[in-house]
Amino acid sequence: MTEAPIDFAIIGSTPLARLVAGLLASVHGKSVVFSGESQSGYRLPRGIDLSVAPLTRPETWALLKTGLPETLKLISRIGGRGAWSRVDPVFFASTAAGKEALVHVRYMALAFGHGAEPVPASLLGSGREGLLLRDAVLLHRPTLEPGLDRWLTQHKVRRLGDGERLDVRADGSAQLVSGDARIEIGQTVLADDAAIIGHMPAAQWPALLTRQVASTIFTEPTQAIIAPVACQLDSGLTLVQRQDRGITAMGPGAIDPFAAALGELLGPTHTFRQAGQSSYAILTTSDAAPVVGRINGGGPDVLAGFGSTGAFFAPLIARWLSGIAAPAESAWLGARLVDRATAPSSVAEVGAKP
Repeated sequence: MTEAPIDFAIIGSTPLARLVAGLLASVHGKSVVFSGESQSGYRLPRGIDLSVAPLTRPETWALLKTGLPETLKLISRIGGRGAWSRVDPVFFASTAAGKEALVHVRYMALAFGHGAEPVPASLLGSGREGLLLRDAVLLHRPTLEPGLDRWLTQHKVRRLGDGERLDVRADGSAQLVSGDARIEIGQTVLADDAAIIGHMPAAQWPALLTRQVASTIFTEPTQAIIAPVACQLDSGLTLVQRQDRGITAMGPGAIDPFAAALGELLGPTHTFRQAGQSSYAILTTSDAAPVVGRINGGGPDVLAGFGSTGAFFAPLIARWLSGIAAPAESAWLGARLVDRATAPSSVAEVGAKP
């Protein structure tokens, strides 16, 4: 038994994955099957969605600035006003390279009209320098995710059901197996780290991507941190202050070394007790810039390395996958293809490996 072919399979559990799936269906008229479990209700978070990051590329700042109103309008319609809030995140560093990067980030932010202020050293601890970015948008996944799922249903995005499976082929196409039905799918998009790790054949593994162990720690209520969101450039450790005054800490490393790094970062004035912990695999790129597209023009499309800003690129990515991206959007994504040259990298960002 056969059914009409489907244009896209989107695999992933992040807001970026859900937004791309829904936009392909609702805006671009594509048939879509989505495979992704809920995150907010059953596991500790593995990332955040923030409209700013320690970025040094002017073209990236330009796209984030022009695309934010479109994304924010979409998010508000899907999840309501409670799906996001304005925050003033702090980025800080202890190493010379990190401090130098902060200077570049501040210049870029100011050039694009974004408030950016040095943080007094007395608030950060000895040897650290910091930068506060004003009026960033933080998405609230527990509120947004149910709205995204309703939105996908509203626009007839098919959800992978119990007993169904997706067979992803080496050329990027796929087949949805549902009982006796075999449904052809034109192109697969692996839209987060877990999807890439789970579905990318070893023979096609991108040289740009490296697997790394990361951890999340929930703390019991403790003393407030310097900002609602704080990120250490040197280590990639991110802190989020929860409403109950607990801290969610996420970053590279297995649990024991990560917990030690968290304790050292918070210092003796922030005693804390763990309320939960988890470890998992993430992907990093060798030049710390996003990767998109197919290897040598074949295989599944991959979306990785966007960090906290991924959801804010979803409309751009959906246009690109549909073949109608604006010239500036196509140029930006074209420079960040998964099989690009990195010696030297023309798109390297803060955190690139030496």
